[in-house]
Amino acid sequence: MVSLKQLNYVLAVDKTRHFKRAADACAVSQSALSTAVAELENQLGVQIFERNNKQVLVTPLGRQLLDKARQIALLVDDLQLLAQSDKAPLSHPIRIGVIPTIGPYLLPKVLPLLHEQYPQLRLTLIEDQSSVLADKVRSGELDTAILALPYPTEGLHSFEFWAEDFLLVTHKANSLARKASVSGADLEQGKLLLLSEGHCLKDHALAACSLPANESERSLSGTSLYTLVQMVAGRMGSTLVPEMARSQLVATNDALRLVPLSEKGPHRRIAFITRLNYSGVHNIERLKDMFREQLLAERGSN
Repeated sequence: MVSLKQLNYVLAVDKTRHFKRAADACAVSQSALSTAVAELENQLGVQIFERNNKQVLVTPLGRQLLDKARQIALLVDDLQLLAQSDKAPLSHPIRIGVIPTIGPYLLPKVLPLLHEQYPQLRLTLIEDQSSVLADKVRSGELDTAILALPYPTEGLHSFEFWAEDFLLVTHKANSLARKASVSGADLEQGKLLLLSEGHCLKDHALAACSLPANESERSLSGTSLYTLVQMVAGRMGSTLVPEMARSQLVATNDALRLVPLSEKGPHRRIAFITRLNYSGVHNIERLKDMFREQLLAERGSN
C-alpha cells in the first residue's frame, strides 16, 4: 500500500535532488528516507530516481509519477484546510509569496495589524519574481502570492485588492522637477532608470508611459527600487516608483522630487493569486479585505 509519507519523501527528493537534504527537510534519517523511497519503487515496480555518488536524476516514468504524487499531496492539503474552515479564521499556517516591488512597501503597513488581530497565524513569507512565485503557487509550494497585474495568471484565481499609479522620481535640479505632471513624451527626452529584466514593474512602467520595450536598451538599470532612487539622487537620471513606495524611498531625501504622471491610470493593480481548487480561499479573501482597508486608511491620511 502506497503511503502519503512515501509520497512526501519522493517529492522532497525531487525538490532537493539530494537524499541527505531531503531527509533533513522531512526530519528523518537518510537511511529511513532511502528505505521508504526504495520500498515505494518496489511496490510500484518502477524506478523513480537514478542515483549515484554525484547526482540524483528523475526517470521519464518517474516524472509522471511525481506529478501525480504532487497532485495527491495538494489534495490532502486542501482536505486539511477544508476540515479547518469552520475554525477561527487565519489560524492555519499560510505561505505567501510577494514580489520585491511590493513586499518592502506593503508588508510594513499591514503586518502589525495582522499580528494584532490574528496572533495565532503562522505566516511564512517568500520574496521572489512573479514567474517564480506563480510556479510555486501552481505546484503548491505556496498557498498564495501577491503580484502586480497585468501579469499572465492562466490556471489561477486572482483577487485584486489595490490599484495605484506610478510617480516620477527626479532630482530637484532636473527640469522635470518643476512640472506639475509628466508624460511619456517628456520621459523619452531624458534618461529613464528602470529595473533589470525579469521585474514586471519595468514592463508596467513602460506600458504606463506608452514607451516601447526597446526604451530600456538605452536606459540604465538597477536590481531594486532603492538602488534606482539612489542613482537618481546621484543625478544619473529619473525613475518611476509605485505610489505605495513613496514614503520609504523618497520622503527623507530633500534632493528628490516626486512628479505625477499625466498618463491615465491606474498604472498597476495588485492581487492575491491562488490555485483554482485552493480550499483556504476564505482566508485569502479576509487578507484581501484587511490589506485594502489599511492601504485606504494610509491614502486618506496623506
